Amino acid sequence: MARTTPKVCLIKTDGTNCDCELKFAFELAGAKVNIVHINELRNKTDSLKNYQILGLPGGFSYGDDVASGKILAIELSSYLSSEIKNFVDKQKGLVIGICNGFQTLVRTGLLPYNELGKMSVTLDHNDCGHFVCRPINLKVEKNHNCVFLKNLKGPVTYYTAHGEGKFIAPPKDLARIEKENLVVFRYADINPNGSPNNIAGITDTTGYILGLMPHPERAVLKTQFANWRRHPNQLPDGLFVFKKMVEYFK
Repeated sequence: MARTTPKVCLIKTDGTNCDCELKFAFELAGAKVNIVHINELRNKTDSLKNYQILGLPGGFSYGDDVASGKILAIELSSYLSSEIKNFVDKQKGLVIGICNGFQTLVRTGLLPYNELGKMSVTLDHNDCGHFVCRPINLKVEKNHNCVFLKNLKGPVTYYTAHGEGKFIAPPKDLARIEKENLVVFRYADINPNGSPNNIAGITDTTGYILGLMPHPERAVLKTQFANWRRHPNQLPDGLFVFKKMVEYFK
């Protein structure tokens, strides 16, 4: 069967500032990418029906007013609920939310149980009480449920840049997340925010949705690694994520 080139919709709104980096990463992986303002979806000048992948970039959507990702989550779960549900449940589109995008996905309810409008977990202020920006090593779970990252092997090094990245879930939900293999990434050595079980990224029960706090789109070129001259043959850890999303559509 001939391979198709998927189209990626990157949602942008006031305060989004990692959209160009994410666009570059997806294009490097071979996708066609449009940066789409949330108002273009609300006023129907564009539609998720035109895309196979949905990306929610990092940044500070709406200045993180009320809570990080909260206002964008309300827009998605209120004004675009039917389009979002159709994209995930019927089109079987892939979704990735990075940093602020992850915060948005948990507040829509898409993570961890694909229950739009029902928030079960959250991301709160780092235990250290300040913004953390640094390279971070991650362990990749062997038996995670994410359908497009089955062959990803760790450890991997991405970059973290957040002040509200502590994953919080009630005990029963944390147990369910672990039991159903929804954890994809864990902090390997340094936990920058105090997340229980060192959780850095999760998928949903369908496996089509991924959210993580560290930024793989900042690790798609060899020269983005601090010691790249000492390891000239090291492959960019972050690029694999986007390549696997592109290669999923054949």
